[in-house]
Amino acid sequence: MNKKQQFLLEHNKLSPINLRVTMAVLSRFRIERAMLFKDNEWSIDKLRRPFVLWLTSALLEGKGSIIKK
Repeated sequence: MNKKQQFLLEHNKLSPINLRVTMAVLSRFRIERAMLFKDNEWSIDKLRRPFVLWLTSALLEGKGSIIKK
């Protein structure tokens, strides 16, 4: 299992149903927030907070479809 898969499992385990995501959503986050990935790591400690903020702001902007994919 790679770091991205571990991040996904941990995030979904810690999140309510409405904030659970897929690998596609993580890939989109990686593209939109490339500056956070200088070391190409998926550290749950480093990335979970920025990821949740990005995700909830996308939901508030009406982009809920990114989660459903």
